[in-house]
Amino acid sequence: MRWLALALALLPPVLLPLPAMAVESIVAGLSQNRVSITADFDGSEILVYGAVKRNAPAPEGPIEVIITVEGPSTPVTIRKKDRRAGIWINTEAVEVDAAPSFYAVATTGPLRQVLSETEDLRHRITLPRVIRAVGAATEDGGPDDFIDAMQRIRQAESRYMVLQGAVEFTEQTLFRSDIVLPANLTEGEYRVRIFLTREGRVVDAQDRVVGVRKEGLERLLFNLSREQPLIYGLLSLVMAAGAGWAASAGFAVLRR
Repeated sequence: MRWLALALALLPPVLLPLPAMAVESIVAGLSQNRVSITADFDGSEILVYGAVKRNAPAPEGPIEVIITVEGPSTPVTIRKKDRRAGIWINTEAVEVDAAPSFYAVATTGPLRQVLSETEDLRHRITLPRVIRAVGAATEDGGPDDFIDAMQRIRQAESRYMVLQGAVEFTEQTLFRSDIVLPANLTEGEYRVRIFLTREGRVVDAQDRVVGVRKEGLERLLFNLSREQPLIYGLLSLVMAAGAGWAASAGFAVLRR
């Protein structure tokens, strides 16, 4: 055995087995990796672009691209209101362990065709896989009903987006997609994922990060509210009183 090990060690490198390499891989980039939230911030846009790199002839069959942009996740309590004795009150609730503050998924085609259920479960790409609910006990309707309601509300607010067919793919090599970020962004790191799929199976993936931060006056007020809440509250009262006085004085001038 020792002679065999020595003989293998002396073999030329070309005779040793080579590690398997991916036939197709992603080379991608972003138009920006930082978004600044200022007093006049009304949204932004991220261009995700790239190409498919191959070290061998492309396999048969169509190739697809999926792009996701995910904001910071936080716990959410979803409540249901019922009318009791003429008053609307909260009756049932579902605790969501983690729900992204923003989520967009863009694809080259319909999600059911470009991604299998198994790969979706493994990589958590679609919205139902990203949101995780716990402690969901309701009288009528399961937790899925509550989560669907939250998705509808956040989709109406442009915080959740499913953009099927929004990824442009040229000659199965170059791709690009524009992801619009709304004005009501949450500060934090936004994870951008790019997936390459064939026959619903993920063959390569790549991650990028976009930092979203408050700047200028927005940053000053945010830090003040966290570090000096008493001063922030007093300053808010003074500003509200000043605005009320200015409005009253303006109406008094107009009456004259």
